[in-house]
Amino acid sequence: MSESITIELPGQGEPISLSENAAKQINTLLTKEEEGTMLRISVLGGGCSGFSYNFSFDGNKQDHDLVLERSGATVLIDEVSQSYLGGSEIDYVDDLIGSAFKINNPNATANCGCGTSFSV
Repeated sequence: MSESITIELPGQGEPISLSENAAKQINTLLTKEEEGTMLRISVLGGGCSGFSYNFSFDGNKQDHDLVLERSGATVLIDEVSQSYLGGSEIDYVDDLIGSAFKINNPNATANCGCGTSFSV
């Protein structure tokens, strides 16, 4: 008889939030897209730290997507990515070195210098 091992994914069940700054920037970006388009955020394998964040436009919500809405902006997060983003805040920062979406992810044990790659 073989034993099974249960692996609990980080962040599972923790809420994911969207800042007001991020919502404003999403709304600005979506003015150039077709009506009904949403921002999709996903976690992909790869990057210098093991995982990377991917941002894309999508007009199709999938059945298991998490839908975040704030101030008219809509973000979709697929089921697998949700487990890596639990407890995270999706933000948008504009400072002297540039502007970008930033994910404040409490599950990340390490980040690359540019902030688009992380490990858990």
